[in-house]
Amino acid sequence: MRKTLTVAPPWSLAVAAMLAIQFSNALSVAVIGQVGPAGTAWLRMCFGVVFLWIISRPAIRSLRRRDLPALIALGVVTGFMTTLFLAAVERIPLGTAVAIEFLGPLTVAGLMSRNRRALVWPFLALIGVVLLTEPWAASIDFAGVGFALAAGVCWGLYNVLTQHVGDRFAGISGLSLTIPVAALATLPVGLPQVLGHHFEWWVLPAAAGIALVTPVIAFGLEMLALRRMTHTAFGTLLSIEPAFGVLIGLLVLAQAPTVMQLLGIALVVLAGTAAQQGGRRSPDATVTTDVPATPS
Repeated sequence: MRKTLTVAPPWSLAVAAMLAIQFSNALSVAVIGQVGPAGTAWLRMCFGVVFLWIISRPAIRSLRRRDLPALIALGVVTGFMTTLFLAAVERIPLGTAVAIEFLGPLTVAGLMSRNRRALVWPFLALIGVVLLTEPWAASIDFAGVGFALAAGVCWGLYNVLTQHVGDRFAGISGLSLTIPVAALATLPVGLPQVLGHHFEWWVLPAAAGIALVTPVIAFGLEMLALRRMTHTAFGTLLSIEPAFGVLIGLLVLAQAPTVMQLLGIALVVLAGTAAQQGGRRSPDATVTTDVPATPS
């Protein structure tokens, strides 16, 4: 399995991660109705810690002091990226929330590019994002848009930090160290929502199942992809994610897209496909890790 993931094209890992993330977000809507967005995010992080530590015990003794800032920052960003996005999904459609949130990594893709011609793809994707959000079609939920934009800032930082941590730690070792930080960071906002609701018994197994998809599987695939792709290629490839958000929103939540949104999907898919060319990182771009994964 590990060898298969190694030889698979990095863009395919990123696409699989995007589909998993949007599927878990759609499934989270029912849980949000029971324990709120912060409570849902916190439960997902807590169960994620359990699964990750079963799969790969963190090599805590091998940590270096200079590793801690990046690990802590990535954990905090991961926790609040999920919390803020679920707060947006509570107020606006899934595809719209993803499109707005995407502006974060889109900005990172543009800033990190050394080739000015590569900026045409983020610009094309931006047009698609505008068509997907359709700000002219109806009244705007400013709170939902604000939460999605804040999640986008976290998403952009998450991509940069994930590539840094992924270069340092093998496999999902980095996740097994950062997700506990995410759970601790979101505890002050998540635990009160969980305790403040009288939720049904099914919420806990549902949150556990969602956590197995995201953060465990999806974030692990993203970390593997970022080890082998440039910031620009990965960030622009994520322009496909709003399309996945609309698709999953339609299939799982019955949120039908308009004709204009379908046009936006076509534009972002075109931009994402074009961005794959030349996006593979060379072997020298990754740092040889001295903290191997330790499967239980």
